[in-house]
Amino acid sequence: MRSTLNARIRAATKLLLAVSFAIYATGIPAATATDLVILPASANAWRITVGHWEDQAELSGNRVVAPRPTAEYARASHASVSAEGSDGRRETLLFEWKDLWLATLRIESPQPLDLRPYLGGTLELDMDAADLAQGAVKVKLDCGEGCERSVSLMDQARAHAGKGPQHVSLAIACFMREGADFSKVKLPFQLEGNGRGRVSVSNVRFVRDGKPNTNCPDYRTESVTPAMLNESWSVDWWLPRHKEKLAEARKLVASGRSPEVVFIGDSITQGWEKEGREIWQRHYAGYGTLNLGFSGDRTENVLWRLQHGELDGLAPKVTVLMIGTNNTGHRAENPETTAAGVKRLIGEIRQSLPNTKVLLLAIFPRGEKPDDSLRDINERVNRLIAGYADGRHVHFLNINAALTAPDGTLSKDVMPDLLHPNAEGYVIWQREMQSLLQELLGRSPEVDDRSAVD
Repeated sequence: MRSTLNARIRAATKLLLAVSFAIYATGIPAATATDLVILPASANAWRITVGHWEDQAELSGNRVVAPRPTAEYARASHASVSAEGSDGRRETLLFEWKDLWLATLRIESPQPLDLRPYLGGTLELDMDAADLAQGAVKVKLDCGEGCERSVSLMDQARAHAGKGPQHVSLAIACFMREGADFSKVKLPFQLEGNGRGRVSVSNVRFVRDGKPNTNCPDYRTESVTPAMLNESWSVDWWLPRHKEKLAEARKLVASGRSPEVVFIGDSITQGWEKEGREIWQRHYAGYGTLNLGFSGDRTENVLWRLQHGELDGLAPKVTVLMIGTNNTGHRAENPETTAAGVKRLIGEIRQSLPNTKVLLLAIFPRGEKPDDSLRDINERVNRLIAGYADGRHVHFLNINAALTAPDGTLSKDVMPDLLHPNAEGYVIWQREMQSLLQELLGRSPEVDDRSAVD
């Protein structure tokens, strides 16, 4: 009996030593009964990088600065990370960035981690936002191959800025979607910043039985839940633009030039006021056309605007609607969810303007290659929303083939950033939409649009 017990003890000891050696060899901290600790950790536990959309720099000492982006507008930008700790351990990471629309602090695992035991728990950290008045910060982690999900902490971080560390506890459910796979996670933690900010994080860990103290949107209904656009770069101008558009519409109606056409969308639609201005003045200004495009908008942001008066008092013959690429770009949203947002908008327009025809445009292509992951999501959305056309009240038009080469590639001669059209892109848009728009306006397609008026 005693020999059997001793044998079992020896076997257990060997197993414990083997596990300890494996942990020591990889440098990854061991998970406790409840926690998987990301910080504090030994200097070789994780691969830590700082950077942006073009380049990353790895932290090997106490501080590293990322190379600046090549774009002219980002030449004065900055992104860096500094580590604080003792005895070869990193306890706190200080993340600083300036004049960047996307800066990243990534903590990557040298080997995939199985986070499934924590799916009912939380991701927790202490965050000290020393400066976030002109910036925003998000937390992101992997959810499978090609899958990353983020949660914005801008509001609470700004509210606590300068007040010392704030404990943040996020339900892992905030990062879950259909098809997510947490069995082999290579990126267990990332901070994303934009604008300008100075934020430090410590005590980062996954807790099996943790309790969340921070809310996150329900991804299943986010695209159909009215909301103002809440980004660091939008808070100063988004609501004022909404009020300006309300005043512009009232002025048009009062002058007897109620818009015959209303364009509704995001930055691609707003771009008619910039890169597309000359084409707009030549072809659409004579209709008193109203531009309700807002940069950065997702379906829920357009829904908020429409429910807060942007169509009140109007009676256009046609509304041109294109929306959804920011649902894709900001959160790689499930195509069915984005399509539901588009459908909700069509319903809102039809309710407010029952006699107006809706010209629903396919979301424009993005990314250089046909197999670009975000373009693929857009195309899947397009296949869904095409079915919303009834040929009477709602009409669907896909001009994407005219924007791309025969092999499906997208040229920077049309979209310099592979997302937003330049002047040539707006020429193509107007030309390809001309015939159907004229038909919906009740005019002969051969008749050119009205000349610009003051």
